[in-house]
Amino acid sequence: METSLDKNALAGAPPSPSAAAPAVAKVQRTVYSVLGAISFSHLLNDMIQSLILAIYPMFKENFSLSFGQIGLITLTYQITASLLQPLVGSYTDKHPKPYSLPVGMGFTLAGLLLMSVASSFGVLLIAAALVGCGSSVFHPESSRVARMASGGRHGLAQSLFQVGGNAGSSLGPLLAALIVYPHGQGSIAWFSAAALVAIVVLTQIGRWYKRHPSVKKARGQATHATLPRNKIVMAMSVLVLLVFSKYFYLASINSYFTFYLIDRFHLSVQAAQIHLFVFLAAVAAGTVIGGPIGDKIGRKYVIWVSILGVAPFTLLLPYANLFWTGVLTVVIGVVLASAFSAILVYAQELIPGKVGMVAGLFFGFAFGLGGVGAAVLGQLADATSIAFVYKVCSFLPLIGVLTVLLPDIEGKRAKA
Repeated sequence: METSLDKNALAGAPPSPSAAAPAVAKVQRTVYSVLGAISFSHLLNDMIQSLILAIYPMFKENFSLSFGQIGLITLTYQITASLLQPLVGSYTDKHPKPYSLPVGMGFTLAGLLLMSVASSFGVLLIAAALVGCGSSVFHPESSRVARMASGGRHGLAQSLFQVGGNAGSSLGPLLAALIVYPHGQGSIAWFSAAALVAIVVLTQIGRWYKRHPSVKKARGQATHATLPRNKIVMAMSVLVLLVFSKYFYLASINSYFTFYLIDRFHLSVQAAQIHLFVFLAAVAAGTVIGGPIGDKIGRKYVIWVSILGVAPFTLLLPYANLFWTGVLTVVIGVVLASAFSAILVYAQELIPGKVGMVAGLFFGFAFGLGGVGAAVLGQLADATSIAFVYKVCSFLPLIGVLTVLLPDIEGKRAKA
């Protein structure tokens, strides 16, 4: 392993001149200490994000907000969290900022503290914008760090990074129920401790980031795409459509699966939540599995299987009994979740030297689609039925057939 690097990577100690050459070689290996640290930071970041979404009912009651005002909080947060990400990533591709990660988490910390003492709707909007700004810096830059520490195992690195976020997202609602609701709005400030821990960890990561050879390369050299511009545009368009199909379908499960189970099978709320938890666990497993498999067999194959390959299961789901619904959702969760790591790494290799911009684009797009999908599908459910929503969404993975249009960039690289 990289034991000597592990001990010094996060400590910030500069390498001795005599060790300069070995240090360059070492960064080519997978730096698990850095991957673990960035995944842990992702857990803390996404825990805070999901916590805020989980306490909307408290804000609605405390401030007598309408659903429209709740929507404005989400819109404010998503604009800053989603739309700014590719801009931040594009800037740091050209001008690396090793300590931007703790600075971004500082925005999240400020938003949390402001939210804990907010006395008006306007202040809530400012707090939501600050948290969103923190997220807009965190995702593209932390994805870059994961790639730096990958040692060439880019899929594995992105999977380990993303599973931290999945774990954090599942913790937010639980902590909201256990801490914020019993103790009130002021207890939101208690989670500033998580943001402070993240700042400390991210500062250590920043020291490692600053010494990485790719920082000097980004400042001194330009990288060029290996494919014509029109092919890159077509491939990126296909990837965006694939992300759309994945996250719109996931929005139908994340937001409405419990309602579907209660309506169709007359389950209790608790029993329906257990089914949702099992699905989320399957998503976490799929996130971990997809990256390493893509490293071994090629990311295009993983994209094929994870998007189009899940279609038979989604098409069967609306007609399955309770037992097979449980089985199918586990399969769907594992298979579908394996796509994002493969899509993100494929896109980063499609446009060399634009790691931050690509990460920001896809994280921001995926993030925004979750909110838009929930809103659109909610309107569809109101107009028709929750069962009809799942029949419509079952066709979304068929968009995966567009994977045939993706160029075989991995094969081209192997021949080069």
